[in-house]
Amino acid sequence: MARNDNFLRAFWRARKEQVSLKTGRSFDLGKMSLPQLWMAYLTHRTILLYFGIIVAGAFASISFSHRMFGFIVPALVVIAIYPYAWYFIHRSILHARWLYRTPFTAVLWKRVHFDHHQDPHLLDVLFGSPATTLPTIVIIVMPVGYAIAGWQGSFSALTTGVVVTCIYEFFHCIQHLAYKPKSAWVHRIKQLHVLHHFHNEKRNYGITNYLPDRLFGSFFADARQWARSSHAFDLGYDLKEAQRYPWVMEHTGAPPRQRPEGARPAREVPTNRAA
Repeated sequence: MARNDNFLRAFWRARKEQVSLKTGRSFDLGKMSLPQLWMAYLTHRTILLYFGIIVAGAFASISFSHRMFGFIVPALVVIAIYPYAWYFIHRSILHARWLYRTPFTAVLWKRVHFDHHQDPHLLDVLFGSPATTLPTIVIIVMPVGYAIAGWQGSFSALTTGVVVTCIYEFFHCIQHLAYKPKSAWVHRIKQLHVLHHFHNEKRNYGITNYLPDRLFGSFFADARQWARSSHAFDLGYDLKEAQRYPWVMEHTGAPPRQRPEGARPAREVPTNRAA
């Protein structure tokens, strides 16, 4: 009980500290504690939107039918396929260099992923924009749910997809938070994700589930397994590429940074495998 009281006090104190926790207009996860993260997460406009969609989607699913099969089975299928959908989107689209090579897709790519790798601690760019996240969820999961149980299954799948997205977003925040998790599992997924951001961006595409990485050969748990990439921070959009394809740089207002503040310069490390 005392631990809960301490957490609640820290949570409400965090509301008074919002300004000092921000870098520009965004919360800075590098400055925040776990209670402060809870405060920022539960009051963030994107998460509040998702919560509303979860309630509306569940209500719509139940309105179409009260059958438990039509609600539960699509939800279980979405939970099973979500890590693989995220993996292929992250690997094949968000890290695809062709996206910065046209004016329209350059702006999109900048918002959905480049900005996050440039400054991994900013909360507003860590959360995917609902304008791109929600259509992606709808396109992937609603047809699956519909194939299983019609419109009831379709809205159950949508509800589940948004719930899982909220869970992913929270643990993604923890992976960039100035906080050492007490849970061994959370500590482990945090370490794996840090390797993706600060050692080799072509590995460890998962957030909470790294089975797809293991299956498709992109998993690594030790920095000594792979050479340090020179593009973990700019995703290949370096100064040379920015001069050839300037649209991301123009919208950023500055050349791409090659590494975060305080990070060691990229260098090769002894390894038996190529990055």
